[in-house]
Amino acid sequence: MVPIREPIREAPRESGRESRREAGRPDAGRDPRLDPGPEARTYSIVLADDQTLVREGLAAICRALPPYRVVGQCSGGAAALRMIEAQRPDIAVLDLNLPDLFTFEIVRQVRDKGLPTRTAVLSTRRDRKTVVEALRCGVNAFLLKSGSTEQLLEAFQQILEGGIYVSPQLELQKIFSSNPKSSSYDPIDMLSAREYQVFTLLVEGIRAKEIAARLELSPKTVDTYRASLMRKLDIHDVAGLVKFALQRDLTSAAT
Repeated sequence: MVPIREPIREAPRESGRESRREAGRPDAGRDPRLDPGPEARTYSIVLADDQTLVREGLAAICRALPPYRVVGQCSGGAAALRMIEAQRPDIAVLDLNLPDLFTFEIVRQVRDKGLPTRTAVLSTRRDRKTVVEALRCGVNAFLLKSGSTEQLLEAFQQILEGGIYVSPQLELQKIFSSNPKSSSYDPIDMLSAREYQVFTLLVEGIRAKEIAARLELSPKTVDTYRASLMRKLDIHDVAGLVKFALQRDLTSAAT
């Protein structure tokens, strides 16, 4: 007898419906930067800005980026520090000019207390001295409020990897070069970090008593810094300091 052979069967072809179902999967065409998948870890964020619309806008952006979740929001510096200490978030996004407690003081305390939180400062200021002092005190990212959501995302990614981020609109070569002999040298560079913090608050119209509270210094110490910075700048009243600051775009009002 001649053996009977089984007919060769072809594998079933994928139907059009199945192809469409495959294309419609949740992860199809996903941008891994925006949605790394359900198994990827998430990063907690605290937001601090005294302008409600800005703060809520940042929260909406973070909610649209699955790796990030907002665990707290506040409008003041003291509340921000308490929230960071309690929540220990991965990232704290802080406005440069928070009330109650100066933003650089928050960053300094976060660093000195060994908290794991990376700090990103949002500002309308783009002058060299402010950026340099922010990085010196331990800020991980300095972002301009005129920047894009993409830049915010890049900053988050970079600081979570242990890097430092500065908005690309700022010219780093100019920021990190200061030659007293050059025509671009500014006497503001003579001020120490604390003197510059006192200067910044004075030209914003903050009184000495409140400056002391924001910097967690005594009023007498603030007076000492004020006298020292005025001597270095050869300016002898607050009105002169304000004029000096406006000429160099060193106030929020100038931006």
